[in-house]
Amino acid sequence: MDHDGHGTVADLPPFTLGRGLEFSGEPFFLAGCLLALALYGWGVLRLRRRGDSWPVGRTVAFALGVLTVALVMCTALNDYGMVLFSVHMVQHMVISMLSPILVLLGAPVTLALRALPAAGRGRRGPRETLVAVLHSHYMRAITHPLFTIPMFIASLYALYFTPLFDFLMGSKPGHIAMMVHFLAVGLVFFWPIMGVDPGPNRPGYVMRMLELFAAMPFHAFFGIALMMASAPMVSTYADPPASLGVDALADQHAAGGIAWAFSEIPSVLVLIALVFQWYFSEQRQARRSDRAADRDGDRELAAYNAYLSSLQTRGR
Repeated sequence: MDHDGHGTVADLPPFTLGRGLEFSGEPFFLAGCLLALALYGWGVLRLRRRGDSWPVGRTVAFALGVLTVALVMCTALNDYGMVLFSVHMVQHMVISMLSPILVLLGAPVTLALRALPAAGRGRRGPRETLVAVLHSHYMRAITHPLFTIPMFIASLYALYFTPLFDFLMGSKPGHIAMMVHFLAVGLVFFWPIMGVDPGPNRPGYVMRMLELFAAMPFHAFFGIALMMASAPMVSTYADPPASLGVDALADQHAAGGIAWAFSEIPSVLVLIALVFQWYFSEQRQARRSDRAADRDGDRELAAYNAYLSSLQTRGR
């Protein structure tokens, strides 16, 4: 498909789901997806060869996460997304909210730490470098809520409602860079909230839920703003090609509806994951407490009973 001088795809036929899902093979994201699947597969095989297990559910979640990236970036959805605001919004929501959640549920950092060999005393290999990055001040800063929440919000308002979006959409590299940004922001935002992989910021479960719900309403407000607008708000999509047979304002309203709906879906998925994590964490803590009680003859309970007895004696 040919691009005109502004980077938009010209002479596309009217959008249908079948046409949108045709494989396009966008090279940058195709190579990235294949590399991610290959590295993850290598890690799982390495663990199994030495007799260690790795949950199948994590592998499935990671693969689905990568495949959702390929779905919106390596098909004709990527071409239609250059000229249809609604299709672009599907790309944005999937790659910034759905894909990161699935990828993080796959625990790729945990897998890397278990699969990469130690370099030995006094040496620094890939595993040691990864550990150093995880403990760095930089990583602590970019995974802190004071950074992740404003960045997550700015990826909507400071991008779409300023000339920056039109500038990035003016070239293929700019468009690719924007999509990489969406994916990176989603990963950084959801990483400490999901809490599956180790990281420098590991808030409690209540705080994670607060972080999640602090940002989600802004997606809904953004979608409502697009749906209520009486004129196109983004120049890139103000004049869609005639071959598409689409009204720009109607397409923008559809994009707003997609942004609004997607603000709820990831919230529910992450909330369910957090509730399960919290439950299993409490179960593990209870088992550890039971084992400790078995080892010391329930010394803590005996000490507490003795304390109550002493209070009763003093009261007489």
